[in-house]
Amino acid sequence: MKAAIVASLVGSAAAFAPTSSGRAGTSLAVEKSKALPFLPAPANCEGYVGNVGFDPLGVSNYFPVDYLREAELKHGRMCQLAWLGYVAVDLGMRVPGYPEAMSSASSAAAHGPAVEYGALGNILVWIAFAEMTSWIGVSQMLQGSGRAPGDFGFGKKFLDGKTDAQIESMKLKEITHCRAAMLAFSGVVTQSVLYDKGFPYF
Repeated sequence: MKAAIVASLVGSAAAFAPTSSGRAGTSLAVEKSKALPFLPAPANCEGYVGNVGFDPLGVSNYFPVDYLREAELKHGRMCQLAWLGYVAVDLGMRVPGYPEAMSSASSAAAHGPAVEYGALGNILVWIAFAEMTSWIGVSQMLQGSGRAPGDFGFGKKFLDGKTDAQIESMKLKEITHCRAAMLAFSGVVTQSVLYDKGFPYF
């Protein structure tokens, strides 16, 4: 008799107990970012080479990731060249034919003389031309042409005969160097201005 009462109490209590479904369990298991484990992984960045889930502001939710990757590659490539040019000037490399004010200026102090001589205006024109022509490819990419971000057709011969894994590895190396160059150029400019010394700027 006592066993029957206990069984009925346990059965009635179990009727009001919360049940768990597989769907509720998976909704709570959100994949976390590798770079920032306290944030969810940005879903739109999945499948891109070099993705470590770093998007704390959620920019990939508002802009096409192809466009963002294009910008990242462009700025990274420019910073690789810029770091090399900045340091080369401070090590004494000069283009022949420029006036003394420009030839003797350090990289940090070259802006003023370059504006006076007109060199900076020429650079602006060429950069504007490059931006306008490159936008044709970017625009076609955003309209679904299948063009890969940053692909301007240069260096394709280096991919001949490579496996998909090797191509992915080369893309990963490029994006890694691009990101390092953006930090490196920011650092070299900041340090050269703060310490007002030539290379290595300390």
